[in-house]
Amino acid sequence: MQLTAVLTQAEEGGYIAMNPETGTTTQGETIDEALLNLQDATALYLEEFPMVSYGHPLITTFDIPAHA
Repeated sequence: MQLTAVLTQAEEGGYIAMNPETGTTTQGETIDEALLNLQDATALYLEEFPMVSYGHPLITTFDIPAHA
């Protein structure tokens, strides 16, 4: 099963990794470590709460005007 990973830099250093399909979130010092931790956390979640995949979500970006 292929799932989505969204990574952002953590304020304290390293990376935060989140899977939007399940809501699992974790972190790691490197991108590789954050992804590995997310794989582990998501696998544990899916053992308890199995889900059916209906394909990939559409992920895009959008802008919000800055306040003057």
